[in-house]
Amino acid sequence: MATLQSLDPSTPMFAQFEEKTGPIVLANTFVVPKERTDAFLSLFRRQAEFMKAQPGFVSLQMHKGTAGSQLLMNVAVWESTEALATALGSPEFQRMAADFPDDIVSYPHIFERIDA
Repeated sequence: MATLQSLDPSTPMFAQFEEKTGPIVLANTFVVPKERTDAFLSLFRRQAEFMKAQPGFVSLQMHKGTAGSQLLMNVAVWESTEALATALGSPEFQRMAADFPDDIVSYPHIFERIDA
């Protein structure tokens, strides 16, 4: 399973689910060794298909860092923290998450849109 790290140490990922809000954006940055990129994306696409079928899912985009970066970033919009938590907690998602190698590091964080 990928290693989860907090992007903001003062707000761990699981604490973010305590705030019932929505719509939300899950920004998840992954550090993926270059030789694992294709295998990672194959697993990610399988997870994405599952997530797209879940209640409360709105949209998803994957981005790749430039200039040979090892970073990939998923940006997913959900109707609420509850919908995302339910999808992430499902046994099927947990089985898929366990397939990711341990040398992948994930930095997930939940955001709310604000007016600029």
